[in-house]
Amino acid sequence: MPRPTCSRCQRPLSHCLCSLIPDLDSRTRVLILQHPSEATHALNTARLAALGLRNAELRVGEVFDELPQLLAQPDLRACLLFPGEAAAALSVYAPDDKPLLLVVPDGTWRKARKLLHLNPVLAALPRVSLDSAAPSRYRLRKAPEEGALSTIEAIVGALGALEAPRSFAALLRPFDALIDGQIAAMGQDVFTRNHQR
Repeated sequence: MPRPTCSRCQRPLSHCLCSLIPDLDSRTRVLILQHPSEATHALNTARLAALGLRNAELRVGEVFDELPQLLAQPDLRACLLFPGEAAAALSVYAPDDKPLLLVVPDGTWRKARKLLHLNPVLAALPRVSLDSAAPSRYRLRKAPEEGALSTIEAIVGALGALEAPRSFAALLRPFDALIDGQIAAMGQDVFTRNHQR
C-alpha cells in the first residue's frame, strides 16, 4: 500500500516539506518547463521552487503548444536560463528595465536539450546564464560539469543576480532538508561510499 503523501509538496506525509517552503514575491516571472521524467522524481526541486515563489508557474510536458501565448506578455522580456557561449550573464535590473520572464527548463542536461529541440519557440529565446554561482549543495547527484546546479539553485542564483540586494536563499531551506532526509534514509556509509568526492 502506498504511503500517504502531501498533496502540496508531494512528499510522504512523514517527510512533508511544506513548513519549510517560503512564500516569496519577485519582480521576475519564473516559468519552469519540466520534463515529465522529473515530475515523479523524489528530488523534484522545480516543484519546490514553484511552490515557494508567488510569481512562478510550473508546466510539465515535452511539447508546449501554449508557449507562444505564455511568452507573449508585453510587460515582460522573455529569456531562457540556459548556459552557453551566446548566453548573456544576468545582472541587477536597471531602474527602468522591464522585468524578465525567466524560462527555466527542468531535467537532466540531455532532457533539457530535448525540450529545446522539441520547442523551437523556446530555443529561439535570448539566453541568459549565471555569471558566477556558489558550488552546488546537491550532494546526491554527480554534476556533469563544474558549476552545474539543480533547478532550484539556478533559480535562486538568477533571482539573486537580478534583484540584489534581495536574497532568495529561503527557497533552499526545503531543498537542504530534502537532501539531508535522503542522506539519512540511505545511511552515512552508503552516502560516503557512493556520493562523496
